Amino acid sequence: MRNAQTCLISGSRVSAEKNGIIPVIDPSNAEVYDFISAATDNDIDQAVHSARSAFHSVVWQNLNATDRGRLLQNLSAEILKKKDVLAEVEARDTGKPMSQAQADILACARYFEFYGGAADKHYGSTLQFLQNFHAQTIRQPLGVTGHIIPWNYPAQMFARSVGPSLTVGNTVVVKPAEDACQTPILLAQIATEVGFPDGTINLVTGYGEEAGASLAKHKDVNFLSFTGSPEVGTLVQAAAATNHIGCTLELGGKSPQIIFEDANIEDAISAVVAGITQNGGQTCSAGSRVLIQKTIYRKCLDILAEKFSSLVAAPWQDNRQLGPMISLKQKQRVEDFIAQGGSPDAPLVATGKILETANEAGFFVTPSLFAPSSEFHPLAQEEIFGPVLACLSFETETDATRIANSTPYGLVASIWSADGNRQFRMAKALRGGQIFINCFGAGGGVELPFGGSGKSGHGREKGLEALNEFSQIKTIIHKYN
Repeated sequence: MRNAQTCLISGSRVSAEKNGIIPVIDPSNAEVYDFISAATDNDIDQAVHSARSAFHSVVWQNLNATDRGRLLQNLSAEILKKKDVLAEVEARDTGKPMSQAQADILACARYFEFYGGAADKHYGSTLQFLQNFHAQTIRQPLGVTGHIIPWNYPAQMFARSVGPSLTVGNTVVVKPAEDACQTPILLAQIATEVGFPDGTINLVTGYGEEAGASLAKHKDVNFLSFTGSPEVGTLVQAAAATNHIGCTLELGGKSPQIIFEDANIEDAISAVVAGITQNGGQTCSAGSRVLIQKTIYRKCLDILAEKFSSLVAAPWQDNRQLGPMISLKQKQRVEDFIAQGGSPDAPLVATGKILETANEAGFFVTPSLFAPSSEFHPLAQEEIFGPVLACLSFETETDATRIANSTPYGLVASIWSADGNRQFRMAKALRGGQIFINCFGAGGGVELPFGGSGKSGHGREKGLEALNEFSQIKTIIHKYN
C-alpha cells in the first residue's frame, strides 16, 4: 500500500492512520499523477487535539497581535517567492488556465498580507454606562476553528478562511476538498517553515463524507467555516448546532448581471463573458444569468453570441479562456444541464469549442449560451457551476428587480447603467452580499466583506468583518469609587 504523507499534524507531515489513499487526477487528461491520504475519524481527532494543545500553549497565548501579524506577513512574502511553483501546482490540480492560477496565488499572498497588517488593529470599545462604572468590550479568539474548503479556488480559499482566524489568535484544522488540495498542502507546510508554532495550522486530507463530516461534528471544535454546496452546508450547520457553535456558510449563487439601455454595452458584455468563463464557470459568484432591457436585447445578444463563439476550452498549459471541469462527475452534471436547453423556452444560440488537440479523456465542456431563457427554466434558476449562460429580457426596472430576485440564492449581482439614481435604487433592492455597479468581480477582493443570504448561506468572509466572525466579544464592567 502506497503511503501519502499529505496530512500536517503538530508540524509534521504524516499519512492517514489507516494508510488509505485517494488518487489525484489531472482534469485535462484524466490521468492519475499523485495520491493523497484518506483521513478518517482518528486522524481528525489527532489534528483537533493538536490544534487544542497549540491554542493553550504558552508560545501561542503569549504571542501578541503584532507578532502574529508579522508571521502572517512573512507567510505572504514566502508565498510570493514561491509563486511560480505554486501557480503551476494550482493550475494542474484544478485544470484552470495558468494565468488564472497565477492571479489566485497573488490573491492568496495578499490575504495573508492584509490580515497580517490588521492583526494589531482589531479593537474593542469603551462604553458609556452608569456613574462610577467603567465598561469596555474586548475581542478574544474562539479556540479551535475548523475549515472545510472547496476545490475551485484551493489556494485562495485556504488563505481567505485561515488568515482571519489566525489573526485573532485561534488555531486551525483545515480539510481541503479531495478533488484539489495540492496547494493547501504546500501552503500549510510553508507556514510551518516560516515559524508558525507546531499545531497552530493542521491540515487533513480525505473525503468530505468521512474527514469533512468528522471535523464538522467534532466536539472540541469551536467554530466552523464551510464553502460548498447548499446540501452539504445544511449538514455542516446541523453539526454546528448540535455542538452549539457558530459557523459561516458560503453556498453558491445564481448571480444576475443586469444591463439597462443606457449602459456601456461593450464593457457590459465583456464583463458578462468574463464572469461566466472565469475558472470555467466553477465560481460561486459566477454571473450565470444576464438580464437585458428589451430595447437593446437584440444588439446585446448578437455581441454575446459572437464572443461566445470565440471561446476555447483547453488544457491549463494552453492558457485559453477556460480549462476543463474539475472532475468527470462535474463534467456530466454540467452537460446534463446543457441537455435541458435547446427547447423553445431556452434555445441554444451560441457555443464555444474545445481545443482540437485537447485530450479527449479530459473533462472539457463546450461553453454554451441560451437565449431567451424563461425566468423559471432550470438554466435560469439553478447553480450549474460551468460555462453556461442564460440570457433573459426585461422591460422596466421593476421587472429587472423581480427577475433578479426570483431565485433562492443571494450572493452577488451587477448593475450596468449610467443613471446614478437607478444604480442606488437597484443596489438597495437586489438581494446579495456584494453589488457591483458598471463592473463585475473585484479580483481577490480581499478587503471587501463577502457572503450571501438565503440559499447562498450566511456570515461574512474577507475584509475586517471576517475578524469579527472568528472572534467573540466580551464585555467587562468595573465599578469604582
